[in-house]
Amino acid sequence: MLLLSAVEGVQARTRVLLKTLRRLGLPTLVFVNKIDRAGAREEGLLDDVRRLLTPYVVPLTGVEDIGTPHARVVPRPLTAPGVATTLAEVDTGILAALVDGPAPTEDDLRAPLAAHTAGGSTHPLFFGCVLDGQCVAELVEGIVRFVPAPTPERRGTTEAPRGTVFAVRPGPGGERRAYVRLYEGEVMKRQRLTFLRGEADGRTTEVAGRALELTVVGQPGASSLTAGNIAELRGVPGIRVGDRLGEVTDRAPQFAAPTLETLVRARHPAKAAPLRSALLSLADQDPLLHARPAGSGATALLLYGEVQKEVIAATLAEDYGIEADFEPSRVRFLERPAGTGEAYEEMPWLDQTHHMATIGLRVEPGARGSGTVFAYETELGALPRAFHQAIEDTVHATLRSGPHGWAVTDCRVTLVRSGFSSQHSTAADFRALTPYVLLLALERAGTRVYEPYHAFEVELPLDALAPVTARLAAYGTEFGETTGGRTAWLVTGELPARHVRDMELCLPGLTRGEGVWWSRPSGDRPLRAERY
Repeated sequence: MLLLSAVEGVQARTRVLLKTLRRLGLPTLVFVNKIDRAGAREEGLLDDVRRLLTPYVVPLTGVEDIGTPHARVVPRPLTAPGVATTLAEVDTGILAALVDGPAPTEDDLRAPLAAHTAGGSTHPLFFGCVLDGQCVAELVEGIVRFVPAPTPERRGTTEAPRGTVFAVRPGPGGERRAYVRLYEGEVMKRQRLTFLRGEADGRTTEVAGRALELTVVGQPGASSLTAGNIAELRGVPGIRVGDRLGEVTDRAPQFAAPTLETLVRARHPAKAAPLRSALLSLADQDPLLHARPAGSGATALLLYGEVQKEVIAATLAEDYGIEADFEPSRVRFLERPAGTGEAYEEMPWLDQTHHMATIGLRVEPGARGSGTVFAYETELGALPRAFHQAIEDTVHATLRSGPHGWAVTDCRVTLVRSGFSSQHSTAADFRALTPYVLLLALERAGTRVYEPYHAFEVELPLDALAPVTARLAAYGTEFGETTGGRTAWLVTGELPARHVRDMELCLPGLTRGEGVWWSRPSGDRPLRAERY
């Protein structure tokens, strides 16, 4: 549901929101609030919506005495002027009826409106006033009529359970309560389940749960969760949003990698440990928040934007009673191996001042998007399991900071040599020696730094094209298409993510507040050598 004000009307951010909703193909209803405020408009606002937002809007209510305390909502029939012509632009059947006759009736228009709303191409619009509840019931009815109900792919109970954790909330006693939607199969109360988690480095880990406490939402007393339904789960410690039950790669959350990084510290040093605990807990509940411990009592956060800082700071203060300070954000670059490198260190060390371990590692480039892959060329069983795990865990931890100080990704690290002393070697020896060997192999392979880019679209008034494109060019933009020229310009392209915020801040001044900016992450590109 897209909310507008009958007074302020269509704002730049509103246009960005609807553009995103239409790109995702989500059914969207428009609700115009505050019809009782002075300055509220009806026809003028509808003209602005069709001109600035979308021409495919169908008003289903009107207003009497708009802009006064006596404003009242009245229904609009589907046969009102403009409804059929709006639908005709997206429906050939309605177009044929308008051209050849007879004119479509309300019954003829109802099903096409529902179908095109469900597809995200047409948007029913309601006027109302939330303060006194006007049109709220009609809006709820519109949601039922025009938004398709989710249906499971298969309702059988013979398939293995398949679902996704979409929310995690702390319970009264601090225990995690996870909400899972099931797509296939059936889950019984007290059943043991294993969830799969995709890590940022490309690995998949398992999260095992003990006997589940399960409550089906909307079905009190149900003994099982069946496909198409939602349940609250307890008994899975460490569960996070996005964890998957079974292989649901097609439904896994598809979020672009965050492009900003910051450090956050407690304003009062005694709150350092509670701050880190709170941030890690919030990261479990929100897939858009990435937190990990950093040095000197700080916690590193990966962010999508500056507003996210404000939200996190307010949440920490209100929910946890912790005041936090954030360092200025910096754009998060990445490193990838430029070639193949190999290094090893042998034991024994006769002076007993070095590590009692033998480790040989080879580093080579991996496929784009593969993250970090760890493999073995040594014989299975050549090392105790604890030593193998120590090497693998340390490899992933070490790759958080490569030779240039950025996380290393899309690489394959292979253990090519190993050895230990049954009397003297410990897992600590392997954890201590692995970073030295790995960084030596990375140095021999060489790494190249990549910076994130954003694809953008910007709508400009006619006289603002030259100053805006000049500023974009100064930021190293690679331009795409420039179209329009009659009432406005639409410029597309890609620019480095480190300049997106600067462009957003200067655009209002260059366009008298009329420019509309929209951007999204679009991958990364090699960083020019002069910026290393």
